[in-house]
Amino acid sequence: MAPKFGDLKRYCDKNGWVMLRNTDHWYYEKVLSDGTVLRTKISHAVSKEIPKNLWEKIRLRQLQISETTFWEGVK
Repeated sequence: MAPKFGDLKRYCDKNGWVMLRNTDHWYYEKVLSDGTVLRTKISHAVSKEIPKNLWEKIRLRQLQISETTFWEGVK
């Protein structure tokens, strides 16, 4: 099941991501212990579901986590 943009924002807020700016989207960044910098942007349409193909790209490329890890981080 694909999350809503609000779920993605909640994940970032609860898991060490830093909001860089709030303009047309929320822009977040997280620096991992090995120095890797991850970045994502989140739509303000918090109640809208993220399209499945877009969600897979965000999860794998930007967040670099499993589906299970994401949902555990949202709780």
